[in-house]
Amino acid sequence: MSHKDNNKKKHQKNHKKLDKEFYFGELERLQVELVKMHEWVKEKSLRIVVVYEGRDAAGKGGVIKRITQRLNPRVCRVVALGVPTEKEKTQWYFQRFVPHLPAAGEIVLFDRSWYNRAGVERVMEFCTEDEYWDFLRSCPRFEEMLIHSGIILIKYWFSVSDEEQEKRFRERIGDPSKNWKFSRMDLNSRSRWVEYSKAKDEMFAYTDTKVSPWWVVEADDKRRARLNCIHHLLSMIPYKEVKREKIKLPPINMEGYIRPPISEQTFIPEVY
Repeated sequence: MSHKDNNKKKHQKNHKKLDKEFYFGELERLQVELVKMHEWVKEKSLRIVVVYEGRDAAGKGGVIKRITQRLNPRVCRVVALGVPTEKEKTQWYFQRFVPHLPAAGEIVLFDRSWYNRAGVERVMEFCTEDEYWDFLRSCPRFEEMLIHSGIILIKYWFSVSDEEQEKRFRERIGDPSKNWKFSRMDLNSRSRWVEYSKAKDEMFAYTDTKVSPWWVVEADDKRRARLNCIHHLLSMIPYKEVKREKIKLPPINMEGYIRPPISEQTFIPEVY
């Protein structure tokens, strides 16, 4: 084990478990700020793209869920593309992602993105050597084009240890409500841990640029990872609270309206 890895483990062990009450209190506070931020994005017609990458079970979906929980889905939406179709395989690689980019006043969160080519496609040999190297050369230019067009691009890599990933995989296997999260690809990712590490390092070497840097999230502690990532995201988008007029509910005018008998409606069974 390297000196760097030892320091990382030592740093993680020094962390006490985050108090549950503190976690939920901070999460609620940050979610209020997310609402303010997404209202500012809408008000100022900003375009935000946030990319979430990392190993399987690193916690990307968990933080995305907490970000979107209180937000308007018409303003903030999640893009999680499946396996490309036969037609899409013949297209320019970035083409299938372009239609999902935000318009004015929108935030798009990519739950995995064009970086599939540098990760799973590279390791599992779903792409050719030429396609892979073409991606590494083209990706920084593609992202520069997005940024030059006015898009705010933020990229997060969720870092998880092999021990923690195994623990989460075992939890998924034993929990009927989480079984759907586990796939044959997850097994392959475990058996090819080193290959994925090498692919990630090579990807960073080409795409961790000054114009479009990667932000690494230590994700062995789910609660800390969520709070740290949301806090950082808010810091990356200068925003102000959009002032709104006080809402006053008007009275309901029922004059001239006779409701049909309630017996004519069909209700669901009250099981609970």
